[in-house]
Amino acid sequence: MAGSSLFTAILDANVLYPAPLRDVLLSLAAAGLFHARWTSDIANEWQRNLIKNRPELADQLPKVAAAMERAIPDCLITSHTHLIDSLQLPDLGDRHVLAAAIAGHADAIVTFNLKDFPAAILAEHNIEAMHPDDFVMHQLELRHIEALTALKNMRARLNKPPYSPQDFISLIERNQLPLTASFLRQVASLI
Repeated sequence: MAGSSLFTAILDANVLYPAPLRDVLLSLAAAGLFHARWTSDIANEWQRNLIKNRPELADQLPKVAAAMERAIPDCLITSHTHLIDSLQLPDLGDRHVLAAAIAGHADAIVTFNLKDFPAAILAEHNIEAMHPDDFVMHQLELRHIEALTALKNMRARLNKPPYSPQDFISLIERNQLPLTASFLRQVASLI
């Protein structure tokens, strides 16, 4: 694959684990703001951890994973495993994520574990690690209308129970996106 013309981001397992954050990121990707990618190992990791904490969801997760793959064309990276052993990171268990970023021509890795992806190592591959709050804020700043529309549409899908704009912003904040929540409070009437 030659790469995507869109900004491409690898979504680490820890940002796919919480359903609201996963929905935010995939809503922005489905709206064409960036190209979201991951591997089957990343998908298995977030699902395995979620099942550990919420075993009652085990039957639903394969359907969720399949829906994610349908919603985001060319999301799965499969040609990365040969790179894993050649990479060095503080946590060797994260090498598969960097390998996927390299093979998937990613511009960034979206993760909560920034310390596990040192900037100096990632810079060798022209990749940066980004906290999901910073990443979402970049989307809001770069393509304001499209990003707000994607979030408004996400809020509209949340109908069991319905979310007011304020409830939605609180949900965003509870999912470790305080900058995004602060921004959305200023434009609540648009979502």
